[in-house]
Amino acid sequence: MKRGQRKIFLRAAVMLAFSVLVVPLLAQKDEEKRLANSAAVLQQILSQENGLPKTILEKAYCVLIFPGVKKVAIGIGGSYGRGELVCRKDAKMDGSWGAPAMYALDQGSLGLQLGSTETDFVGVITSQKGVDEILNGKTKLGSNAAVAAGPTGAQAASYNAVGNADILTYSRSKGLFAGVSLAGASIDVDKDANKAIYGKEEDVKDVIRGNQAVVPAAKPLVDLLNKISPARKS
Repeated sequence: MKRGQRKIFLRAAVMLAFSVLVVPLLAQKDEEKRLANSAAVLQQILSQENGLPKTILEKAYCVLIFPGVKKVAIGIGGSYGRGELVCRKDAKMDGSWGAPAMYALDQGSLGLQLGSTETDFVGVITSQKGVDEILNGKTKLGSNAAVAAGPTGAQAASYNAVGNADILTYSRSKGLFAGVSLAGASIDVDKDANKAIYGKEEDVKDVIRGNQAVVPAAKPLVDLLNKISPARKS
């Protein structure tokens, strides 16, 4: 091999090593930041007078959190967000909160409602049907799982989850919280993000069943949920 060829070969080897070692670390940092942002969003929405009521969170099987969803001005408009699903453990999903599974949100043309600001979304899953639909793959909200704007204030205090919407959704934009319907939005597993967090591809059902330990980056989020809404079972 000639000297020039050796230089090219060595340069290519270095670039390959960089991509193998550094790129996954950068992806992991991105997901860790997402988890930190989600913990902050949940803390804010729970602490606001017109935010997510504790009485609604107590009815939850799982919670979806998508921080900083941005509008994408392409074609008819849309938005894309990345977040996570956190669920209660145990067979009846009434235990403490477990490790998160990473998910992506695609709103399609609904993004036209967002304007130019970032919007945080929180979805409270209040039925086993809602959980099953999300765990079974790509789900279009409102099609198989009923979705509605989440109640606040006095309406939340008297809200009965049985027989009503499977998923209650809330949003925060410019510091203001409100119930908002995400009917028509699609939710799917974020496989790359799960791999970045857990170091390998994980079946989201295994994660949700409690077969995966809570990684350090997710601990503030999971600890907050366990503090605000501990296990329902006696």
